[in-house]
Formats: sequence, C-alpha cells, structure tokens
Amino acid sequence: MTPVIGVQRTEEADPGVPLPAYATAGAAGADVRANLPPAERASGLVVPPGAVRLVPTGLRFEIPEGYEVQMRPRSGLALRHGVTLANAPGTIDADYRGPVGVILLNGGSAPFTVRHGDRIAQLVVAPVVKAEFVVTAELGATPRGTGGFGSTGTD
Repeated sequence: MTPVIGVQRTEEADPGVPLPAYATAGAAGADVRANLPPAERASGLVVPPGAVRLVPTGLRFEIPEGYEVQMRPRSGLALRHGVTLANAPGTIDADYRGPVGVILLNGGSAPFTVRHGDRIAQLVVAPVVKAEFVVTAELGATPRGTGGFGSTGTD
C-alpha cells in the first residue's frame, strides 16, 4: 500500500513552488524545494562557508502513523558546493504538524545562495518499527564484542 502524505502550505508560502516530487521513476527520494519568505525571494538566502541556516519549505505534513519522512542531502549540492544537511538524515515524525525546514550546512569554501524554488533536499518515506527497551543482566556475545569506532579496520 502506498502511504499518502497530506500537505498544507504555510501562510506566507508561495503556491507557485512545486510540492515534493520524484525526479525519476526509480528515485527513492522526492525533491523538496526552498520556499523563501517574500523579503528573501529576489535575493535568495546566503549560507556562508561553515554556517548553518534553516531554509523554509513552506510546507506542513500529515504523515500516517507507522511512517516517518527522512530528510536527506542532495548529492549534487554536496559534490559541487559542499552543501549538506547538518542533521542528516533528519526525521519528520508522524505526530509533527508544524512547518518543515531544511537545516543546510555549507561545508564548502565559498558562500552558497539558496534561491527561491531551488531543490534543497530529498524526502524518503520510511516505515517505523518501534522497539521495547529492557534492562538485561547479560548481552549476547558477538565476534566484534566491545570493539568501537574503527575497530573493524580501515579498508
């Protein structure tokens, strides 16, 4: 069954900015676009090198219970400009109804300007499995054991 995500635009959103959409038939993520406030639409939103900015999408979602929407970086922005998401992947929970923003991080060496309507992230709808966390006297042994960061090698 295909989940249906309800969408509303925020009050100041530009209805001319397209809703999230899949660029190709095989795409896992739907591109979401910047929907800047009226005062920034002409000039864009500048993200200086090393800075983090919240970019509005102008959208609110109704996500069915049992699902989440994961927000992920766009590979082209990361490769060409060093722009990624500061909290990748971000999660939009099924019970959240507020405005959705994208937390962009400019890891590049030049300022990056987000233009009104730019594709800035991709959204992946995923099922959620809930677990029960219980205290136990022992944890089962594994070949890795307690080996932490980098313990499985460098190749």
